[in-house]
Amino acid sequence: MQIIPTEIPDVLLLEPRVFEDSRGVFLEIYQERKFAAAGIDARFVQDNLSESRRGVLRGLHFQVQQAQGKLIHILQGEIFDVAVDLRKGSPSFGKWVGVTLSSTKHHALWIPAGFAHGFYVCSDTAKVLYKVTDFYAPEHERTLLWNDPDVGIAWPLQGEPILSDKDRAGQLLRDV
Repeated sequence: MQIIPTEIPDVLLLEPRVFEDSRGVFLEIYQERKFAAAGIDARFVQDNLSESRRGVLRGLHFQVQQAQGKLIHILQGEIFDVAVDLRKGSPSFGKWVGVTLSSTKHHALWIPAGFAHGFYVCSDTAKVLYKVTDFYAPEHERTLLWNDPDVGIAWPLQGEPILSDKDRAGQLLRDV
């Protein structure tokens, strides 16, 4: 597995070794020793699955307590995945990084705790599996506004995104 830092070095793109033959494909999604060797000391407590259609934008979600690190995998389709640094005192506070993830490339993204996370579906449908390092706590969940001009995410939109009411009503960075 190749582990590649993004523009925000703590957010890592993971390129697994893929074994492909006439039967199909095999790869390791998670391997504790390899993650530990790369400095990712994560204990995963929950797996989540999201299925969405083209044009859906989910996020940008985070928890103010019980912050979650996330390991993002695409089981089907393609998404533009985004992490926004919300760690106080971080040199990249308020900055974002975006990566296209697809089921054909088998890449994954590690987003440590302290980031808001969201994604935009670029394919007809997408199934996203993500492992998290702490339990979902709805009382601590918050949403950063997906189009906050102070953050300036360059989403690859194809028309108006499809949003939940919660995501449409997200907060600005200066208010979180």
